[in-house]
Amino acid sequence: MGEAHLHVEADEFKLPVVKATAGPDGIVMSSLRNNNWVSLDPGFLTTAQCESRITYIDGEHSILRYRGYPIEQLCEQSDFLEVSWLLRNGELPTKAEYNRFVEDINHHTMVGEDFRTFMGSFPRGAQPMSVMASAINALAAFNPDTTDISDPEQLDEAAMIIMAKARTVVSYILRRRRDEPMLYPDYARGYVDDFIRMCFAVPYERFESDPLYVHAFGRLLIIHADHEQNCSTSVVRIAGSAHANLYSAVAAGINALSGPRHGGANEAVLRQLMAIRDSGMSVKQFVEKAKVEGSRISGLGHRVYKSYDPRAAIAKHYLEKIMENKATLKLLPGDEQLFDVALQLEDIALHDDYFVSRHLYPNVDFYTGLIYRAIGFEPEMFTTLFALGRIPGWIAQYCEMLADPMTKIGRPRQVYTGEVLRDYVPMDEREE
Repeated sequence: MGEAHLHVEADEFKLPVVKATAGPDGIVMSSLRNNNWVSLDPGFLTTAQCESRITYIDGEHSILRYRGYPIEQLCEQSDFLEVSWLLRNGELPTKAEYNRFVEDINHHTMVGEDFRTFMGSFPRGAQPMSVMASAINALAAFNPDTTDISDPEQLDEAAMIIMAKARTVVSYILRRRRDEPMLYPDYARGYVDDFIRMCFAVPYERFESDPLYVHAFGRLLIIHADHEQNCSTSVVRIAGSAHANLYSAVAAGINALSGPRHGGANEAVLRQLMAIRDSGMSVKQFVEKAKVEGSRISGLGHRVYKSYDPRAAIAKHYLEKIMENKATLKLLPGDEQLFDVALQLEDIALHDDYFVSRHLYPNVDFYTGLIYRAIGFEPEMFTTLFALGRIPGWIAQYCEMLADPMTKIGRPRQVYTGEVLRDYVPMDEREE
């Protein structure tokens, strides 16, 4: 471990340096707190809250790796449940471990009748992410013997319950919105295949998911499975640092993800594409108007990636496959024009110097909403699908935080700039 020297006015501090295996090294700032200094870092843009072995991102070179494995290899050769195991355990599973994990997930997918009644108590038009967060929180009440985080077996069981039942919860939210009956899981189907069936099948009629949709949706779950210390993951870790149980911490992450500046971006992209399609303007005219007005175009640019988002490249590949097969797929009216608008906007973003010079490349949200739409999901459901994919990452981050001996309860400092000291003035003596 090295050492950094910080000079502030007359003070000098010797700060330990934590060497990274890849990416920036860390300077441990903790000792400043005992010397009347704090580091002021709005948004924590240069502050690392932890050491982690889970996900590595290099935004300058379009790199995303889970436990060292490139996201491209995982999408090509793995599946969502194997990636979920990898994130939590740090290594790829053996065949026996994988088969047991899949079987455990399948047999935890069912929810009890009381829970189905609970899900049916929400208004049909309720905000889906609010219902999802409430439902994950409620799982703790329905499974109280899995909430002791000091018991590894209970923690494992809670993780299994959340992974398995979140899929059922999201399908129930969709069915309720459509005033359709909530379907039971089918253990014989795969995780993604059965989820699509639970969302779109008609009771007592044979349903076959399109294999392209199943494969594409599985890739979207993988590319969303973790993204190191983003807003919602930080919230999960902060909640967990107080020893909130796993259900509560994941529900907190869902609430953070619901924000339009975080998980809600893919919905905003689709709505903007619809607005362009229906505006009467060409895509170029719309873009030029946005540039003059300084308006932000949803789906372009990313806080971390200053070149092409590697997740976007994967999502684009599957969107192109869907476009190639659109003759055999059941697209909603107007969606072909929507895809054309997206392709024109993408071309402008990749070649117009205004966007290229500002590193405003199409990000993952630019493509995912179009794929969700093609499969049949309405925009209001998009963020719940993002959350479904992110759950294994939240679980892995929570468990890593819990096992880290350096973890302390999250308690950021502030630089106080308010009034110093004032005497209370009775109401009848205050000036009008």
